[in-house]
Amino acid sequence: MTDLEKMAEQLDSLIDEYDRMSRPGPGENVRILKNRLEAAVERASLPGSTYAKQLTEVRLERASDGWRLDALHGIAVGLRDDIRSGWVDSVVELVHADMHSDYLEMAESLLDSGYKDPAAVITGTSLEVHVRALCVKSGIATDAGGKPKKADTMNADLKKAGVYDGLQQKQVTAWMDLRNKAAHGNYGDYDKAQVRLFIDGVRALMVKYPA
Repeated sequence: MTDLEKMAEQLDSLIDEYDRMSRPGPGENVRILKNRLEAAVERASLPGSTYAKQLTEVRLERASDGWRLDALHGIAVGLRDDIRSGWVDSVVELVHADMHSDYLEMAESLLDSGYKDPAAVITGTSLEVHVRALCVKSGIATDAGGKPKKADTMNADLKKAGVYDGLQQKQVTAWMDLRNKAAHGNYGDYDKAQVRLFIDGVRALMVKYPA
């Protein structure tokens, strides 16, 4: 099950709980469900998205918990339906360039603090997100047979479409290999210097091929 499917299921569960709830007036159950819906919408919505803006508006509104719960329920239903319809590819996949930069800065900070392995994983995630975003921008399908394509496949597709050349494809493949080593615990197969080059390289890729 993908992260998106899990998010949709979490929203489903809370929406069902709302539908079953009998609310003659304010109460602890209303308050708890309101808080849970608010947290779920925040986790599943992209910063700057319509859903995130609606969430902010609800938070700023001077209103009862019951009113907030009703408003959050409406936001959650719309967000869940968009996820299920494929309008939201991923909470990470559609992040803006400034968020990519934040992830890489986080990776850099971890590396400087001696944590090369989580730094490599975060950088690898940023790389895969950007490759997928480049496919979306270039009109290249990011799924096949109803399942998301693997990063290596999308990398090859980008080369075939002429988004970047074979040399860049090989470099992205090498970076993905480093990411896989970090993700699978093969920490001795690379060193801090390689992770530093990894971070710098992914940052340069994002600048040269913005998505």
